[in-house]
Amino acid sequence: MPFNPHTPKDVSDMLAAIGAKKIEDLFDEIPKELRIESLAGIPDALNEMHTGKLMMARAAQDGTPLNFIGAGAYEHHIPSAVWAVTTRGEFYSAYTPYQAEASQGTLQLIYEYQTMISSLTGMEVSNASLYDGGSAVAEASLMAIRAHRKSKSQRILVPTTVHPNYRKVAVATATGQGVRFDEVPCPKGFLSVGDLKKFEGEDVTAIVIQQPNFFGVLEDVDAITDWAHANSIMVIGSVNPTSLAILKPPGEWGTKGADIACGDCQPLGVPLSSGGPYAGFLTTKMENVRQMPGRIVGRTVDANGHQGFALTLQAREQHIRRGKATSNICTNQGLLVTAATIYLSLLGPEGLARVANESHARTNELVASLTRIKGVKLAFDRARFHEAVLLLDRPVAPVIAELARRGIVGGFDLSNDYPELGNALLVCATETRTSDDIQKYADALGETLKAAVRAA
Repeated sequence: MPFNPHTPKDVSDMLAAIGAKKIEDLFDEIPKELRIESLAGIPDALNEMHTGKLMMARAAQDGTPLNFIGAGAYEHHIPSAVWAVTTRGEFYSAYTPYQAEASQGTLQLIYEYQTMISSLTGMEVSNASLYDGGSAVAEASLMAIRAHRKSKSQRILVPTTVHPNYRKVAVATATGQGVRFDEVPCPKGFLSVGDLKKFEGEDVTAIVIQQPNFFGVLEDVDAITDWAHANSIMVIGSVNPTSLAILKPPGEWGTKGADIACGDCQPLGVPLSSGGPYAGFLTTKMENVRQMPGRIVGRTVDANGHQGFALTLQAREQHIRRGKATSNICTNQGLLVTAATIYLSLLGPEGLARVANESHARTNELVASLTRIKGVKLAFDRARFHEAVLLLDRPVAPVIAELARRGIVGGFDLSNDYPELGNALLVCATETRTSDDIQKYADALGETLKAAVRAA
């Protein structure tokens, strides 16, 4: 958004229009003893030129390292048009469409977003009001409890192959409401029906299946979904939206499909931005729509037959009685939804499939290059997408630190979240990495491991 400075005349004209003599008059309701005339130790403000120079210098301190870390947030190419449109004033300053007749552009965008996400997941209806992938899992769990009325246990099965941060967010969000999350160990790096046998005959509300899972391994979603439904358990699919361009969508898992699908929109045109903000998505079957949190935008016609958009469902605590609300999330993450919608519109199904296929190819190339190095081997030799787990012959943290000194973000150290795996490193490559990038990483890792041996 352009910066439009106010001249002294602009300021005086605005003050005159509201009947104030000076800006201080706007704050006359604040008692004098509570006002602070100045802040000690705060230097004089920099002008625009020097502020820009300072910020460029700060940004340069981060450098431009080669990134091989994923773990739920991915460095994909974002076409310049995505944020050129997203940061237009009409979208950038619009918070939320409370006044529908004055928010037709925002409502149409949300409608298009919901349509695309529903199509991508193979589900019937989508909302537009979650913070990120973790909050999406939490809200999907609460939604399953409301929807599955025959189950009284409020138990959610969560395999350890689900993103550890998602599990932590779900526990922090929902356990205060009586939800019980039972972790299911997956020592083989994936969930099997055999791991679930002990829950047969028990009252379980739902199971969360992440596809691909946190290790990048593809789960047997068909078998697990059918097992869950055979045992009267709802299925929540947590999915990477990019992968859905080439993998079976949750709506087609097993015989009946997943009941709820959710995930993070970050791969869809949202930059990494030091960890956020991101946006979560949640979709379901029409039979569960009344239990969906957030808001749903619908398309209709007015009295003259002209197309219009309206908020057709708003089961939030701001709109109905707090005790009857499905959620207290009070933002639709509109700016990130805008970016995701434009990104999907620009790429289309074929473009998104190219991104997915290229990312898959780059990850396979990365794994092949790194596992040729002595002291590196693949942990789980199964079908994968986007990332893979490597086992090193020494602790991971010092290796990552040395790679960082060489200008490479080497991956995610799994030792804190999965100590049972040993010296495990999660690596990722997207379509933004080239063969030269991968070779540079392989050379740096090989030199790092050799140097450590010599030092020993």
